Amino acid sequence: MNPVRVGVIGIGNMGWHHARVLSLIKDAQLVGVADPDPVRGQLATEQFRCRWFPSYEAMLPEVDAVCIAVPTLLHHRVGLACLRAGVHVLIEKPIAASQEEAAELIQAAEQAGRLLQVGHIERFNPAFRELVKVVAHEEVVVLEARRHSPNADRANDVSVVLDLMIHDIDLVLELAASPVVRLAAAGGRSSEGPIDYVNATLAFANGVVASLTASKMAHRKIRRLYCHCRSSLMETDFLNRTLRIHRRAHESVSADHGELVYRNDGFIEEVSTTSIEPLYAELEHFLRCVRGLDTPAVDGLQASRALQLADLIEQCVEQPNLCMSLDEPI
Repeated sequence: MNPVRVGVIGIGNMGWHHARVLSLIKDAQLVGVADPDPVRGQLATEQFRCRWFPSYEAMLPEVDAVCIAVPTLLHHRVGLACLRAGVHVLIEKPIAASQEEAAELIQAAEQAGRLLQVGHIERFNPAFRELVKVVAHEEVVVLEARRHSPNADRANDVSVVLDLMIHDIDLVLELAASPVVRLAAAGGRSSEGPIDYVNATLAFANGVVASLTASKMAHRKIRRLYCHCRSSLMETDFLNRTLRIHRRAHESVSADHGELVYRNDGFIEEVSTTSIEPLYAELEHFLRCVRGLDTPAVDGLQASRALQLADLIEQCVEQPNLCMSLDEPI
């Protein structure tokens, strides 16, 4: 089969990585990158041996699919143009800046008969993939996610909920496998601008509770998810791509005269994970979906659900002491 002709729209930090990985995948032909910055465009053409387009509209007739990595506020406009041009779309999270925009993107994809996949990249982290397999045989009780970063000069046009926490919203929705019926949140700002620290609690219809914390005020990066089950605790580290399972055990050995030699209150299992880069796995999956060999891990409707919860969490932060019982579970 001929490689899928792919373009990247927006070559900031994330878009640059999309171009880098696509230039390495055999099933992809990186046609070009589209960005109004000629300096970044020239660097990309030299690094990845592709074309530079000062506008994405000029690139669309040349490609079968695109990866959109522009600021969130532009997702709607750029995504609609690509879908209406008959191009398959992988758009970075969040799907859009509002529910109305997300709905229009979903409708445009359906009308065009084209793929709309949303880049919730942690779904492809090797540690999370193994966690999903293990959780299938456990009874989940509590989910606890922590996603902290130093205040970086990126994604400053949206709150920490849309920039960081939305990853974990998507993950706990997948793990809980149940609608959210109640939520509460608190947070604030360290200075002028969007919300930059939040703690949220989600209650699911099946009794699972999720506690999510996201912050841009931390001194170091933390990307962890704890899954508390009836008989175990699973600790996922997304940065190191590791998964540990803590299990209870009550064993002891005594000497002949009755003195306790040792007591074992538990043991830890280290789960083997692959070394594949999550973005590489995500883009390979996208190309399979473009060829009709798979369905998106996160489609427009799933991403819209995460965005809806993110919007409600922001409302709770802006209105202190607000706890929402949802008339229509999400």
